Amino acid sequence: METENSRVTKAASVVGFATLLSRIFGYLRDVVIAAFFGAGAATDAFFVAFRIPNMLRRLFAEGSLTIAFIPIFTEYLKKKSREEALDLANVAFTLLSIILAIVTIAGIIFAPWIVRIIGWGFIETPDRFDLTVYLTRLTFPYIFFISLVALCMGILNSLRHFAAPALAPLVLNLCMIAAVFLLKGFFKEPVTTLAVGVIIGGILQLVMQFPFLFRVGVHIRANFNFAHPGIKRIGILMGPAVFGAAVYQVNVLVGTLLASFLAVGSVSYLYYADRLVQLPLGIFAVAIGTAALPSFSEHAAEGNREKLKETISFSLRLMLYVTIPAMVAMICLRVPIISVLFQRGAFDGFRTVQTADALLYYSVGLWAFSLIRVIVPAFYSLQDTKTPVKVAVLAMAVNAMAGLALMFPLKHGGLALATSISSAVNVIVLVVILRKRIGEFLDNKFCKSFFKTTVSSLIMAASIGIIGWIMPWSNYGSLTERSSYLIAAVMTGAVVFAASSLLLGSSEMTALIRMVRRKTRRPPRKERS
Repeated sequence: METENSRVTKAASVVGFATLLSRIFGYLRDVVIAAFFGAGAATDAFFVAFRIPNMLRRLFAEGSLTIAFIPIFTEYLKKKSREEALDLANVAFTLLSIILAIVTIAGIIFAPWIVRIIGWGFIETPDRFDLTVYLTRLTFPYIFFISLVALCMGILNSLRHFAAPALAPLVLNLCMIAAVFLLKGFFKEPVTTLAVGVIIGGILQLVMQFPFLFRVGVHIRANFNFAHPGIKRIGILMGPAVFGAAVYQVNVLVGTLLASFLAVGSVSYLYYADRLVQLPLGIFAVAIGTAALPSFSEHAAEGNREKLKETISFSLRLMLYVTIPAMVAMICLRVPIISVLFQRGAFDGFRTVQTADALLYYSVGLWAFSLIRVIVPAFYSLQDTKTPVKVAVLAMAVNAMAGLALMFPLKHGGLALATSISSAVNVIVLVVILRKRIGEFLDNKFCKSFFKTTVSSLIMAASIGIIGWIMPWSNYGSLTERSSYLIAAVMTGAVVFAASSLLLGSSEMTALIRMVRRKTRRPPRKERS
């Protein structure tokens, strides 16, 4: 019989693989942007403009709607009927469409004031400010489409279908890449092509969800029964969740605001570094968090606290097993990673070093960025909205104060470090509160796993250092030389980490090996009668 931990692992592997494809093309997208536009005033304008609807997506859609919708929808599925649950989904889709239309129109109208808040430092440069406003108006409708995608994701994930929503970002990346190559000559300001690609990508991401919804028996229809009791409960959860579930994105936004007062290119350095941190977050942290939330909600709906604690512990162990070595590797190889991935065209060696500084300080907080993906959904599976909000306010205050204190001595690197510090505060406080709420969930298995993962990661770091001694790194070597160094370091580090995990008896490595063996094992042939 399939255990809940194996269901989480299986779902996480599906989401992780789909997200890996999306991240690969996301990297290609960023390579195209770096090569064509570099890191300057135009890219600063686009990244600020796109960050506004993207931030709203995290706050209003994935950051609140999904984690507010799934517990209620799952409860309807478990305690009522599938028909009543689908009726709730139709009402939610109809109401959300109306709200999003209003938000989109307001965002387009008030774009100049929004940019004044987000990119205050741009006001002193009228051309850059005007371009940011223009791009903001072009990209703002993205929030309409991607928020509806998030609701579809909540429905599909609750029904244990994970692949289609996870593949949606792949469509966005393909559209942005295609727009650069096909539409670059059609606009006076070439960076406009990126905004056009964003809108086309948003539309296609929504369209691709419907065939998968039909396949699981969900047919979205307009339903204006806004007095539905489930909608009220979702709204009660969703309001505070806007602040409690997307602290990382709010902190990055504060960093963008402060970075607008620093040297030209600072916003872009933070963007490129953040994109690299999002790679392990997207492949592992988001995958595990996405896979775990339906299980959390199911245990909470059944009132089974012991199973809930066990699943939380397992999810945290699995999360740290993949994010701690990723964090160590990114710290050790930050310059080679940036150099190999982005250093070409308008993106020179100086920009590589500057971006690597941001990556260093983002990387030290990778463990916190990851754990928040499990801890916050655990609260919302319990339908507790107040606690994450209170802690989120504390974390945002820490981020603002740390950012102001560190931005001048460490420049943009200080803003990245402030984000890491505030996220760590957020996780630690939430863990303490959750332990008081449901009891001890950081059991002996968790402590042993954490110790083994940390030791294996340190051994891996030493092996990477040996590679650096054998093959000295040069930031100005040929692409072949730089790529060879990075490949050798990554492959050596991966092998050493895996071997160390096996020698130390890591249960996560053993579980992964068992899963691979089950996948590759051929079923026995049936004998003909």
